[in-house]
Amino acid sequence: MDQADIVIVGGGVVGCAIARALSARWNDVFVLEALPRIGMATSTRNSGVIHSGIYYSPGSLKAQLCVRGNSLTYEFCAAHGVPHRNCGKLVVAASADEANDLSGLMQNGQANGVQGLRLIDREEIRGREPHVAATHALVVPSTGILSSEDLVKAYARIATYRGANVVTNAKVDRIEPLRDGVRVHSAAGEIEARCLINSAGLFADEVAGLLGSKMAAHRIYPVRGEYCELVRTRQDWVRGLIYPVPHHLRMSLGVHLVKTVWGNVLLGPTAHYIDDKNNYERNREPVQDFAEAAKQLLPELTLADLVQSYTGIRPKLAPPPGLGVSSASANAISDFIIQRDPEFPQVVQLIGIESPGLTSAPAIAELVEKMAEEILA
Repeated sequence: MDQADIVIVGGGVVGCAIARALSARWNDVFVLEALPRIGMATSTRNSGVIHSGIYYSPGSLKAQLCVRGNSLTYEFCAAHGVPHRNCGKLVVAASADEANDLSGLMQNGQANGVQGLRLIDREEIRGREPHVAATHALVVPSTGILSSEDLVKAYARIATYRGANVVTNAKVDRIEPLRDGVRVHSAAGEIEARCLINSAGLFADEVAGLLGSKMAAHRIYPVRGEYCELVRTRQDWVRGLIYPVPHHLRMSLGVHLVKTVWGNVLLGPTAHYIDDKNNYERNREPVQDFAEAAKQLLPELTLADLVQSYTGIRPKLAPPPGLGVSSASANAISDFIIQRDPEFPQVVQLIGIESPGLTSAPAIAELVEKMAEEILA
């Protein structure tokens, strides 16, 4: 039976970033990924945005790790050839009430340490994004875009170069706690580890359940988001990143516009609770629904300007309203859970790692590295 210092369950962007960090200190790091390739789920089915940290509650893990991860992500992409662009973004208001909300959002971002935020008027908006309708906007210069697939591969490539073992088609089906570690049973075989890191994304609650941990009570509720794209002849309508003012009743930041590193323009994502964590394509939303939402940002848009694109699924910790909680509570932004398991201190649990997980990944890795050091000391 193989033995290792560290086993990481989950080969998404966070798992691979952790492997990259830990493999610099420990020789026998294993990543067990259930799917045929790394990063096939939430990690690459997103907007590919490098977030700034303006949205999250001051003092929260999301705020701290996003702001730290923002600079680390830019540094990593520049050093390792990951396609990216620091294009900044506009959060746009369509009314006086929304303009007041922008001031509050700017103050929240400043409390989190986000630099360079400023409010602009309609004239400056038109100069930056001529096709966007808005009365005011918040400029967020530290936001950018990247190729999420290339980012995941780069983290994994460096981890592998340092000696980590990234194993795919290795779904974990049983975990046994031992006196000084755990025994992990997967489709790729059995392995014993002194430290287990649960970075299983959508399935992190199920992995915690395999261990028999009470932390499995932090249930993940899958929320599917769908995207459309502007047709090629309309891609010049958007130059960067355009977001609506966030609303407390939304499950996400709202349908936004993203000019990707490849030049195409995404619209989305939507947000709907689903029952199946693998349901990416069944019962897709009609393109008409995107057109109605997007016309608030791009008034010239018609149905003929849109084509259907891909979908993604987020691991939400907030349950749907039908489970006895209010809409506001259900749609609140829940914080990351990153901690050593109280019952199994050789295990680090990461549960509910949704957006801004892509941006936060290298900062999450720093935090997890400290926990692994405590376990392996």
